[in-house]
Amino acid sequence: MSSEGSVGVLRPWSEQDDLAGAITRLLEARPEGRAELAECLAVAQRIDASDDESWYREWMQCADAMKAAAADAVSSGRPELAFRKWSRAVDCYEAAACPFSSSRSRQDVVLSRMRECAREFLRCADPQGEVVTIHWRADYPLEAYFLPARGEAGRAPTVICIGEPGRRKETSLFKLAAHAEQRGLALLVVDLLGSGPDCRFEEIVGRRDLESAIASVTDYVTSRDDVDEGRIAILADDWSSSFVARGIALDPRYAAAVCDAGLWDIHERVFLSRRPGACERGRPPIATEGLAARQIMCPLLVTVPERGWLRADIATRLIAQIKREHPDITLKIVSSAGADWLEADAFVFDWIARRLAGSQRPPG
Repeated sequence: MSSEGSVGVLRPWSEQDDLAGAITRLLEARPEGRAELAECLAVAQRIDASDDESWYREWMQCADAMKAAAADAVSSGRPELAFRKWSRAVDCYEAAACPFSSSRSRQDVVLSRMRECAREFLRCADPQGEVVTIHWRADYPLEAYFLPARGEAGRAPTVICIGEPGRRKETSLFKLAAHAEQRGLALLVVDLLGSGPDCRFEEIVGRRDLESAIASVTDYVTSRDDVDEGRIAILADDWSSSFVARGIALDPRYAAAVCDAGLWDIHERVFLSRRPGACERGRPPIATEGLAARQIMCPLLVTVPERGWLRADIATRLIAQIKREHPDITLKIVSSAGADWLEADAFVFDWIARRLAGSQRPPG
């Protein structure tokens, strides 16, 4: 899509960052689906910014139509088209929910239909995928999707993708499934939204021990007889997460990890140290003071957007400091262009596949 066209579509939402961001993600994602892209563009142009109901109604209608088209594609023996339609349906459902975070009923409808898309895809996948339940807290199980590795006999190398708080695993499933399949990797995607419509996520989102979920997820993965315990990688949703970094620190079960290596925690500590009255005022923390940065035991990939919450030059300097104690750490700066982000997904999975192929260490 041309930059001029993008600007025209985004203009009505220029003062509403969440809505403009939702449209941008839809227009930049998965450019191979040109027909679906055109449909999304048409929806964005039909929305009446003065009508509070228009956003939800238009995106839901588009998502439902794509979900129905996926079912038709399955019936006609066209699984690749069905996958593309489900993928776009999930994108549109997520867009529909964007401005209605306070509307529980609408959130429930959107999440239910996103889960239906994922379950239909798992049933049609070859080999067939599973919806699994992972025990985290006694009264708060997690739901995850597991796709076995295609063509792998016995125990396969496996990638765990865990979403940031509030991020939905359905988006990650459709974003990552093809990358894992092409490289002979099993894939498990999980989020923190619980296993049912009444997930009570709001009760745990502010907790400081969310990283404890990661050990529970890994316990489940290592219990499977089709997973190679010595070749497990963990991937933070959108590649950047300090809660994932904290969760894998001192845990020897990972052969590779893609996360922020604790950069957000370091950034937060620097910010707090500069506040009046800070106990360490005047001495900015260095990267190696971060627990995760010092103690993660496996090879690390840190992927940072060229224009994001952390400047690329600062990220480069921090990673150079971490590298003194953790030599096997790689930093990749990614351009903000949509195509570059898609290429970065391939880069990430190529990096993971190489690390898992070369990992022969015993589990545990």
